[in-house]
Amino acid sequence: MPVAASAVYFLNLRGDVLINRLYRDDVGSCLLSTGAWNLFLFMGSGNMVDAFRTHIMQTKELGTCPVRQIGGCSFFYMRISNVYIVIVVSSNANVACAFKFVVEAVALFKSYFGGAFDEDAIRNNFVLIYELLDEIMDFGYPQNLSPEILKLYITQEGVRSPFSSKPTDKPVPNATLQVTGAVGWRREGLVYKKNEVFLDIVESVNLLMSSKGNVLRCDVTGKVLMKCFLSGMPDLKLGLNDKIGLEKESQLKSRPAKSGKTIELDDVTFHQCVNLTRFNSEKTVSFVPPDGEFELMKYRITEGVNLPFRVLPTIKELGRTRMEVNVKVKSVFGAKMFALGVVIKIPVPKQTAKTSFQVSSGRAKYNAAIDCIVWKIRKFPGQTEPTMSAEVELISTMTEKKSWTRPPIQMEFQVPMFTASGLRVRFLKVWEKSGYNTVEWVRYITKAGSYEIRC
Repeated sequence: MPVAASAVYFLNLRGDVLINRLYRDDVGSCLLSTGAWNLFLFMGSGNMVDAFRTHIMQTKELGTCPVRQIGGCSFFYMRISNVYIVIVVSSNANVACAFKFVVEAVALFKSYFGGAFDEDAIRNNFVLIYELLDEIMDFGYPQNLSPEILKLYITQEGVRSPFSSKPTDKPVPNATLQVTGAVGWRREGLVYKKNEVFLDIVESVNLLMSSKGNVLRCDVTGKVLMKCFLSGMPDLKLGLNDKIGLEKESQLKSRPAKSGKTIELDDVTFHQCVNLTRFNSEKTVSFVPPDGEFELMKYRITEGVNLPFRVLPTIKELGRTRMEVNVKVKSVFGAKMFALGVVIKIPVPKQTAKTSFQVSSGRAKYNAAIDCIVWKIRKFPGQTEPTMSAEVELISTMTEKKSWTRPPIQMEFQVPMFTASGLRVRFLKVWEKSGYNTVEWVRYITKAGSYEIRC
């Protein structure tokens, strides 16, 4: 269920009320039902503030849990700068929705105040804040918190701090389309000399491999990031090589699906601009994009992952004072591609005294702070197998009885124009009633998430 807030309070660090807004009158009764509180809480609406100040702010448990229950009331609070924002509810409310409301409300206030939100900003803009509180919450239920929409009909400017960012340009004063809820994330009247669309598919590979080369855990989490500089109100359509989308397209066109690798996307989430009705029926990503940069969708893939690197470690313990470490790293991606910023961290025991290295590519050094040999390769071409061999001398101690646990080898990397999932953009189409020409740019990037190899 939604928040159903009974009241919203803005308090300073001393517990003084800066601004408050009462949406319901059901909180006093739930506090009065707590027996021992009766005499203290019979004095009116300030009871909630006194309860928060006495039982939350003046205790040592203030930072332990942002949700506290006093009597029959629940207090959700968050500290922003030197201000506490407190939401009081008397029913079983959605806590995540309440904190999401606070975060979005603070972003809205910052957009009016020029980027600052603190006690001084609230005192200087209390009239504007009261007006916004009446718009963004109705009878305790959150409403529209989009700054782009609210600024179209609440045109009062906030008092800006001298340290705040410079004011942004005013939007075009045409609120008809946005206020009706058709396209709340984009305003009309945008004009660009050069209409461009930038699309980035950024993936993070998570891997846990055994010492024998068996994959224990592997998945890919990806994001489709877009940056749109388009005039007017364009309609975009994105086609990917996902299995469900290709099968649906072949059914609509009454033709067999083209051969090639298809991807099964899991846990897909979209930006609010995506037409979900059209996606459910046609399995195509259709949307009117926001202006500028935004995250179009997120996804996860657990099957058919193409690992960009394979690591083959060999560690030999020669007695109690010497070790030999040999590591071979093979790049599996194409020979015409390359990885950037490759870092391989090979763990060594804490009692390491001296190390000597020999690498075929890059540089290696011993980092005593993390007990690892750090091997860095600035540019790693595809289909190559650089090696690193090291001799490690250890300090023999009588107190060290536990055997070395051999932590896993960790990797960091970034591979441009490569996707571990195999996801590809089949088409990106742009329609706009004026019929202008657009320039589309597509880029692929694969990075290391938790990339570990046991040794």
